[in-house]
Parts: sequence; C-alpha cells; structure tokens
Amino acid sequence: MSLIKSISGIRGTIGGKPGEALTPVDIIKFTAAFGRFIQERKGINKMVLGRDARLSGGMVRDLVAGTLQSVGIDVVDLGLSTTPTVEIAVPAEQAGGGIIITASHNPAQWNALKLLNSDGEFISDAEGRQVLDIADQLDFCFADVDKLGKVSTDDTYLQKHIDQILSLPLVDAGAIRKAGFKIAVDAINSSGGIFVPALLQALGVDTIYRIYCEPDGRFSHNPEPLAENLTDLSALVVEKGADLGIAVDPDVDRLCFVMENGEMFGEEYTLVAVSDYVLRHTPGDTVSNLSSTRALRDITEAHGRQYHAAAVGEVNVVAKMKEVGAAIGGEGNGGVIYPEIHYGRDALVGIALFLTHLAKSDKRISALRAGYPQYFMSKNKIMLKPDMDIDSLLRAMEQRYADVPHSTIDGLKIDFEHEWVHLRKSNTEPIIRVYSEGPTPERAAAIAQQVIAEIEAIVGA
Repeated sequence: MSLIKSISGIRGTIGGKPGEALTPVDIIKFTAAFGRFIQERKGINKMVLGRDARLSGGMVRDLVAGTLQSVGIDVVDLGLSTTPTVEIAVPAEQAGGGIIITASHNPAQWNALKLLNSDGEFISDAEGRQVLDIADQLDFCFADVDKLGKVSTDDTYLQKHIDQILSLPLVDAGAIRKAGFKIAVDAINSSGGIFVPALLQALGVDTIYRIYCEPDGRFSHNPEPLAENLTDLSALVVEKGADLGIAVDPDVDRLCFVMENGEMFGEEYTLVAVSDYVLRHTPGDTVSNLSSTRALRDITEAHGRQYHAAAVGEVNVVAKMKEVGAAIGGEGNGGVIYPEIHYGRDALVGIALFLTHLAKSDKRISALRAGYPQYFMSKNKIMLKPDMDIDSLLRAMEQRYADVPHSTIDGLKIDFEHEWVHLRKSNTEPIIRVYSEGPTPERAAAIAQQVIAEIEAIVGA
C-alpha cells in the first residue's frame, strides 16, 4: 500500500491502514486541510469538484464533498469530468479552488486528490507544504450545523469546454470537417469516453471507432498511454483503415496518437507537432520540462524563437511559461498547455489543434511525423541504499561534467552535442531516474549506460 504526498497532490492506493494508503481517514484529513487553506487564502467558501471514472471515484467523491460541506464550503460537483474541464470551471464559477479526484495514469487501485487554486491551476510546492502542515497538525475546525456548505451539480461544463475550444482562432472545425477524418479512440473506459467523441463530433468528425470508451472505470489495460498499452488501438486503426487513433489517460490531460499504419506517432511528439502549428501562426517562445525531447527546441528555433526548460512538474512548466510569455508549452508525456484557453495540460485542446494542423497540412499523419527531427529516448533508474546521499552523488557528477553544458534546476541535465542525459532523484524511493535521448536508440542507451557506470563507480568508491 502506498500514500504519496507531493507537488502532484495526495495520491495513494485504496484500502489499508490510515497513513499508509489513501483511506477515508486520509481523504477527510487532507480535504479538510485544503478547505481551510482555501478559506484563509481567498476568503471564498466555494469549490469545484470533478472526477474520472475509476472504480473508487464515487466513494472518494462522497467523502470529499461531505468533508468540504463540513468545513462550511459550498461544492459545485461536475460529476464525471476531466482535469482540464475542472481547471476551466474553477475561475468560471469564481470558486476559491478545486479538487480533481483522479490518479491520472496510475492503475485502477490508485486514486488521488489534485488540488487547484482559484485560477484553476495546480497549487505550488510551497502551498502544498502548507496544506500538508495543516493536515499533519489537524489544524482545522468543522462548521456548526447552520453553517454547513451545500452541494450542487453542474453537467454543463462538457459543452462549455468544447465551446471554448471551438472559439479558438487556431481551431478550424471547417478544415477538419472537410478532411473527412476517420478516427479510432481509446479512452481506457474513463471519462474520455464521453468527452473525446463529443469533441470530435463538434469538430465535424463523422466516423469514430470507439474502443474502451465505456466510462465504467474498469480499465482494459494499463492506463498510461504508451505503445505497449495501446496494441488494441493500433490494431483497430489498421483494421478499420482509420486515418489515425487517439488515446488519452483516465483524466484526459495526456494525449498521444497512432498513425494510419498502426505505429505510434510518439507521445513526446504530441507537443512538438502542436507547437509547430501554433508557432506558424503565433510568434512566441516554448517551454517543456527537462526530461522532454530536444525536438521541441529544434522546432522552436526553426521558427526563430527561443526554447526554455523547466523543472519536471506541470506547475513548474506553467510558472516558466508565464515568466517568458510562452505561446505554447507542456510536457513530453503528451501534455499540451495552450495559454489561450488555460494554463493546464489539456488533451481536448491538443486534439483540436493537432487535427487542424493535420487537415491543413494535407498529409497523412505518418508523413507529418516524418518531417520532424528524429530522436529516441531511453529511460532507466539506479537503485540505491536508503541512506545514500543522492545530492552528493549528483554534485560529484556535475563536477565531472563541469565543462559540458548542463543544468541543475532539477537534478542534473547534461547537454552533449548530439545527446542529453537527465538525472533526477525520486521523491518517493531511493533511486536516481536516468532519462537520455539521442539520434538513435543505440546512442540514447549508450550515453545512459556510460553515466550509470560512472555513478556506480562513485558509489563503489
């Protein structure tokens, strides 16, 4: 059983003992703490709530809504929703914050509370620590019976979200309709099974092949949208002669595509392609995290603009985007952040921008992909003893590569001429994550193994 408290919210497996998993006791404690945090910070007794379709979602929703009521907060419950939809709803409702009940790409036994501020954006690391302190100290008070909050439901935000997407100047539903796309969709039996087809129909897509689009929370495969988990979608695309396939994670903030030949477009290249389209029409810089593909930098510079790197984590990417006034940004895990609609990863706006780009390119999706710089990633980790000083190890590696361009804003990233390696310590276990990228799979693996060997030599010494 696991309970993880981090910049991504409160995440854990369902069942077990309090403090060791995401139990009702933990859900109530952290929800009450966040309620007090919002009340004191904004003075607003209103919060938006939404969830994905995982099996524990209804139970967790009842606990969260009831707890917010118990501390005197009114709840606007969107029901089955998506992370980006809740992010849009919070400022629209003039709420003090929001809670999304989803463990994102984690398997079915997991759930989580993702915490939003009044702008509908994830709270910062410092704010998250304040919430954890309130929870640890049980420093909250429940409301008297005549001051309890009320719960209302609102099922209009699916259409409101779609309407906002359709109103974007760079979304051309007419071009998409004219292209006559045939599209297969895998929504892992979560809320994307509702939202993605509804968006496609609004964009003028008449032929949609659905697989795992029943939002009953019974995940048909590992929910992370990676090639090894999307074999059924790939087969469906080929079988139906579809133009492409679309896959999203359970809360619809990550997006990837399958090409007409059944091969993956590449999760890292979702942001690359959307950014290419946006930069063709909007002058501006780009941002992604340090573990994302170098292809975004190449595309950005080809448009005469500057690429900026941020620490891993959506909140860090958003902060950097605001700092530099980026036109587009996101993460290499298929997360597209388009400020014209809101500052959050949004698979739905990513779909609309990508399909517009594909329609106007007059290319098959495989030809579009072939036009982008070719890079390959290797993802590894080094297991260490729990008492190992990982920070000292990273400093030692930085000294070894002092003459090579590098960054220490999030672990250590070393930028070689043709490859890069990113070393990050885990927040939850004694490991160093080693991500690398190169122009071939062999080069990416080789540079990773070189660095791993050097770390192991330091540990051995």
